[in-house]
Amino acid sequence: MEIKTRPQPVRPDAEPERAFGLDEGLRPYAPSPYDGWGRRLQEQLAEPPAPVEDAHAPAPAPRLSALDAFRGLTILGMLLVNNVALDSATPATLTHAAWNQGVHFADMVFPWFLLIVGVALPFSFASHHRRGAPRWEYDRRVILRALTLILLGCLIDSSLEHRLVFGLGVLQLIGCAYLVATAAYELPLPRRLMVVAGMLLGHWAMLRFIPVPGAPAGLLTETDNFISHVNATYLAPVALRGLFSVIPTAALVLIGTMIGDLLRRPGLSAMAKAGRLFLAGAGLIGAGWLWSRDLPFSKALWTASYVLYTGGWGLLVLGTLYVLMDVWRQKAWAFPFVVFGSNAIVAYVAPILCKVHILQEWRWTMPDGSHLPLQQAFLHWCYGQAGHVGGGWLYTGIYIAVWWVVLLALYRKRLFLRV
Repeated sequence: MEIKTRPQPVRPDAEPERAFGLDEGLRPYAPSPYDGWGRRLQEQLAEPPAPVEDAHAPAPAPRLSALDAFRGLTILGMLLVNNVALDSATPATLTHAAWNQGVHFADMVFPWFLLIVGVALPFSFASHHRRGAPRWEYDRRVILRALTLILLGCLIDSSLEHRLVFGLGVLQLIGCAYLVATAAYELPLPRRLMVVAGMLLGHWAMLRFIPVPGAPAGLLTETDNFISHVNATYLAPVALRGLFSVIPTAALVLIGTMIGDLLRRPGLSAMAKAGRLFLAGAGLIGAGWLWSRDLPFSKALWTASYVLYTGGWGLLVLGTLYVLMDVWRQKAWAFPFVVFGSNAIVAYVAPILCKVHILQEWRWTMPDGSHLPLQQAFLHWCYGQAGHVGGGWLYTGIYIAVWWVVLLALYRKRLFLRV
């Protein structure tokens, strides 16, 4: 892990490689189209888009602004879901859906992270190939990134549990899925499609057809299924609960690589690419919904229906942003999202560690003499200002705004954390 400050500028058409901290190295700083938010921004946005070429061509592709905004939008969604303070008044869409009860917005955030990692992977690979660096160096960087994500995930889990914990949480799963997908990325597109299909069908077959002790084959409930049985019986004791989830999550990253290749494809107009993005998104949503008739949506199990459905919605969002920002060149409005996405690792890790080790451990003396954790004291103040529901929204809004200001300061200073 390293931090890069403002180095010498390079071409403004540098690769769009930031993907949830999985940059092809945090690139030397290129003047961002969001700098000088205002008149200078409009002058920059008036420039026509540069052509996009093949994934393995030596020339660089233009920066994919839509991916920056999509990453930031996903980070914002994560901060909102993780810090909502409304208790029973929390809107259902900001909670995780129960078994076989559809998919809420809160269930979309994690899959969108994985999709973003996949979309950025072809750009990262092409950048390395263009520099002519040896292949072993690329493999080493991939392994180090995956290990760093796993270690950061263990740090977060250990902080939450207040003890040393090794497991497969969010960052650990992203690291493992990234590692598997990177290994399969160089396969030709038809073979990648076969790998994705094999992963999702194999995962479905394990759930649907392998019996568990005391239950007939084909029984599929939230707790009575083969994967849950293996997790609880064999994997949990060795801190590998959730290992089977690497299969469908890696499949989602691989789907993202196909979209990244599409966006780099030569000889295809921007609107044609947008159309294929929308078509792919609608197709995945339809396939996921149809599959859910047999295999319920489940974030806990990462069922194939859930992977396809959430990935499809992610492609629709990305396609919309692509039309707005990379086709119509309307970028100024997305600056707040770009700030959130510019330091994705910081935006994910720092708020959690701050909440656990500062807001929940440091105490504040209240007017009545009681000592409350800072988080509870701040909530009480918010409730006093706007009532329970309004105060809950006030707390969440202030917390997110504070971190946006922190990220803005890093963005202005060109300080980016990479793995």
